[in-house]
Amino acid sequence: MRIVKFPLFNLINDHAISYPTPINLHYAWNFGFLSLICLMIQLITGIFLAMHYTPHINFAFYSVEHIMRDVNFGWLMRYMHANGASMFFIIVYFHVFRGLYFGSYTKPKQWVWVIGIIILLIMIITAFIGYVLPWGQMSLWGATVITNLVSAIPKIGNYIVFWLWGGFSVDNATLNRFFSLHYLLPFIIVSFSLIHIALLHQEGSGNPLGIESTTDKINLFPYFVIKDLFGLSSFFLFFLFFIFFFPNILGHSDNYIEANPMVTPTHIVPEWYFLPFYAILRSIPHKLGGVIAMLLSILILAALPWLHSTEIRSSRFRPLYKFFYWSLISCCFLLGWIGGMPVEDPYILIGQVLSIFYFFYFLLIIPSLGQLETILLKRINL
Repeated sequence: MRIVKFPLFNLINDHAISYPTPINLHYAWNFGFLSLICLMIQLITGIFLAMHYTPHINFAFYSVEHIMRDVNFGWLMRYMHANGASMFFIIVYFHVFRGLYFGSYTKPKQWVWVIGIIILLIMIITAFIGYVLPWGQMSLWGATVITNLVSAIPKIGNYIVFWLWGGFSVDNATLNRFFSLHYLLPFIIVSFSLIHIALLHQEGSGNPLGIESTTDKINLFPYFVIKDLFGLSSFFLFFLFFIFFFPNILGHSDNYIEANPMVTPTHIVPEWYFLPFYAILRSIPHKLGGVIAMLLSILILAALPWLHSTEIRSSRFRPLYKFFYWSLISCCFLLGWIGGMPVEDPYILIGQVLSIFYFFYFLLIIPSLGQLETILLKRINL
């Protein structure tokens, strides 16, 4: 009897059913799965919203109101998409900080980490241009401020800004191209996510102990699938709580006012998930220096596999590193707070001190601690 093999079924079996998984994984490893769920939610709701959205400066704001008031369950799609962006960033930030804590960026998984940081960067771009689409006051002026940062590039900066705008200000051409890009970029994120998962499964998943092991593994299904489903249920309770009870709490009130190029908001701030990077941008008085620092604050994460210099991965066995790790977490929260504050003393000084510590952590603390731990390990082995 001839057995017919289906490549798709084999692929599903190898990566979603029989995939060998370390037995000691806990709920911190749920966030990768939850990130994929968030991406699917954003894709599906975004496609439905695009069916009723009009990318024109005279109609964009009212088309969003039409979705909210006239389209069947349009309010649900809009609230799921708007709050889903915040949920996506919450999950991804947890995923990144879990990787920092357990050393998931170390070799041989360095390219898994680098692809993950590229996904984060594309997410940030996608979320920014998506925030422009409702065409409220904060949409217009946020787009004006952020795109103007490109003008800091010597000689060609202004030309690039005019090219981005499609004119001499954020106008209809800008809104049209932002809508097109916002529809396209999520599919690029899906592509990079598949590469991210493929590279991870090629090297094998890490574990809380930070050790490489080919033994003591069990199938992904049903053991860890059940654990993922429990995490998914908890996440949906948290997500639905915002959708049904506080759907607008994570947005800015000025964005519920139609965009008016003649009236500037009192205090222009981006969405909450951009605030730490925005605080680093504002902490440097030089415009070009601030833009470079903001970009480096994201890209420096991709350099971690080469900054890490110790054989110990997990923070569980690095008490000194653990102290600095929680200091970094505190620094990021404080930078988020500073990013939402006015540009005045003492917030400027606090932001500068926190920005220095942020880069100090990656460029000096991680390599120095690695060298110190390597020396101590050699002495212990002797």
